[in-house]
Amino acid sequence: MTTPVAQRPFVLSTPAAPVERHGNVDLHLPAHNGPAPAVVVVHGAPLPPDAPDPRDWLLYRGYGALLAASGVVTALVSYQVSDLSALPAAADDIAAMVEQVRADPRVDSERVVLWFFSGGGLFAADWLRVPPPWLRGIALTYPLLVPFPGWEVDARFLPVEALSAGTGVPLVLTRAGQDIPPVLAGIDAFLPTATAQGWPMRVIEVPDGQHSFEILNHGPQSEAAVLAARDAVLEVLDAG
Repeated sequence: MTTPVAQRPFVLSTPAAPVERHGNVDLHLPAHNGPAPAVVVVHGAPLPPDAPDPRDWLLYRGYGALLAASGVVTALVSYQVSDLSALPAAADDIAAMVEQVRADPRVDSERVVLWFFSGGGLFAADWLRVPPPWLRGIALTYPLLVPFPGWEVDARFLPVEALSAGTGVPLVLTRAGQDIPPVLAGIDAFLPTATAQGWPMRVIEVPDGQHSFEILNHGPQSEAAVLAARDAVLEVLDAG
């Protein structure tokens, strides 16, 4: 029997951090006291209506534990998109959850990174277009940056087009070399546009990685890529 995606183990073994659930936000908390920088993790979409809550997937819990062990408050958010018409409402929900995280007294509200995965990449467009002053950077892991063929998506959710209006917060992009063609095509459109517009960019390559390589392709290459992305995000949080 194939292991469900939510139950596939993360590529790294990191002791679980204390986790608090506040509505649709799970906070993975570092050991030290005092305001800490935060990373808000935005999972992929759309998901089937009966899909397990992504906050409970071992993939995202792995990232939460890894970042918390590095001294970062990590917020895993949960939102619902069962069809494309729900994108605007979900984007507004995500923005509200980001503000909820920033308002927590254990968070340094001026040091936040948003980390988008898979289909969640479409939501990065809002933040690329008008990055708020507290946003230290945007991370993108095997992101969907151009809608799949046949998708009718509002121009609000086109990250490549949003680059021309942004102010250049640092970007960290992880590309899985064996990803599905539409995802790779979007990344191939995004990277040269970002470079031409002068966006600071760190690209982490996983040549043999599939989409969700952190749970599908266990091995040194995947481990190194996850740690490199973590380190790049920490550098962005510490900058300035």
